[in-house]
Amino acid sequence: MKEIKAYIKPHKLSPVTLALHKIRKLTGMSVIGAKGYGRSRAQNYGSDGLKDYVPHIKVEVVCTDDLVDTVIATIEKAAYTGLRGDGKIYVSPVENAVRIETGERGEDAV
Repeated sequence: MKEIKAYIKPHKLSPVTLALHKIRKLTGMSVIGAKGYGRSRAQNYGSDGLKDYVPHIKVEVVCTDDLVDTVIATIEKAAYTGLRGDGKIYVSPVENAVRIETGERGEDAV
């Protein structure tokens, strides 16, 4: 299993969500508001430090290994604008998952 974290522009949330809904075996996603800065942070520095954070949306998906490439490609395509700051996608291994309702563990819980 893998956890995929994608930081995208807020106006791209709907296209990303709609695209992820089309992946048949994908069981869900989480969305979190986020603020941060990237490579352009030098433009935002003042004498008192960092002035502004840029708003982003963090999309989290936990999926089976066979879906990872599909999920990444889907997010990448739906979130793309061609402009600086389109976002990032990170992939991390997930050791275990537990569905609290049923007690299922591992991939069955996802």
